[in-house]
Amino acid sequence: MFITGFPAGMLACNCYVVAQHAGADAIVVDPGQRAMDRLRRILDENRLTPAAVLLTHGHLDHIWSAQKVADTYGCPAYIHPEDRFMLTDPIKGFGRGVIGGIARSAFGALFREPRQVVELDRDGDKLDIADTVVTVDHTPGHTRGSVVFRVAADGPEVVFTGDTLFRQSVGRTDLPGGSGRDLLDSIMTKLMVLDDDTVVLPGHGEKSTIGLERRTNPFLEGLTL
Repeated sequence: MFITGFPAGMLACNCYVVAQHAGADAIVVDPGQRAMDRLRRILDENRLTPAAVLLTHGHLDHIWSAQKVADTYGCPAYIHPEDRFMLTDPIKGFGRGVIGGIARSAFGALFREPRQVVELDRDGDKLDIADTVVTVDHTPGHTRGSVVFRVAADGPEVVFTGDTLFRQSVGRTDLPGGSGRDLLDSIMTKLMVLDDDTVVLPGHGEKSTIGLERRTNPFLEGLTL
């Protein structure tokens, strides 16, 4: 299986590309700000054609290029219904504080939905995309519509965690729709139940494993299922 990624934009959101092999259909996860040029190079060099854009949640840094990628390649974008409103108003996810005000004045008019949008409204659903089975787990906490995507790779399972779980950290919960209690519950019931060798590919920062997070993540210390 082919899996690669790169940090995109000012907030270095990790954009990932998943395919069974070169020359195949592909899945694009969280194409952020200024992702298109580098993404296009990866696709062209490996002769890949996007079959879907998967969005872990609706925050601006994760959905910035979603419409452009989806409409350029004629594929649907998948997002949880609780976060769908942010496809057209991503600034709403930042609230009415200073950050939200600056972002709204600078970027508020730039966004529209992709022509094809599919709502991820069934927890635990399995999507068959680009010859790849993707399991969708609803993990509210960072936003109400946060999800993680699990893929069976050549070795250990891979989970794209968005801003729910990072290497030795967790997602923030102080933005609209955030909940610390929900976030920790989502991590414990949806992620910490996975095998230790499951590879964690987060929305920001370096990759990890479930086992490493179970042992060393200070935010999970003392928590039990």
